[in-house]
Amino acid sequence: MATERTKKITPTWSDVKTKLADFDRAGMLALVQDIYAASKENQIFLHARFGLGDDTLKPYKVTIARWLWPDISRGQDTSISKAKKAIADYKKAVGRPEELADLMVFYCEQAAGFSRDVGYSDESFFVSLMGMFTQALKLVVTLEPVQRKPLLERLDQVAQICHDLGYGLGDEMDDMLDEYLAED
Repeated sequence: MATERTKKITPTWSDVKTKLADFDRAGMLALVQDIYAASKENQIFLHARFGLGDDTLKPYKVTIARWLWPDISRGQDTSISKAKKAIADYKKAVGRPEELADLMVFYCEQAAGFSRDVGYSDESFFVSLMGMFTQALKLVVTLEPVQRKPLLERLDQVAQICHDLGYGLGDEMDDMLDEYLAED
């Protein structure tokens, strides 16, 4: 007797959207409440999306700080991917360019500060720092001058810290700052 194979179809956003069309307002609110209660990440996302709280960037900065400036006395490790995920999560939630730039600059500050303070010199960590510095600088120069100036000053401080790290990081950052500021 031959067995009939059933195809397993993975649901898509289109399938979800079709189901959502059947919800009334109360049903939609109940669904969002359940999603909100399901995880801390969902709460952070919704708070950021709706601009709730005094500092919508704070939870993202806490995550970045945890993964780029861990407490090594407690055996915590660094995680570039988890720190970058915080930035990607913010971008999905809101993505305001000036706040996104602030998070990117904060990432650079944390990575450079940790490296300097504990003598951390992991190549992939430095490559990530340089990549984020580049992305931050490209975004910062697109902002209005009043938003741009403090972020450029912070990036300059990162470059100064990186001079202490060696490997030419500080010099490369200085060159990039000079190049972008010359275009400005």
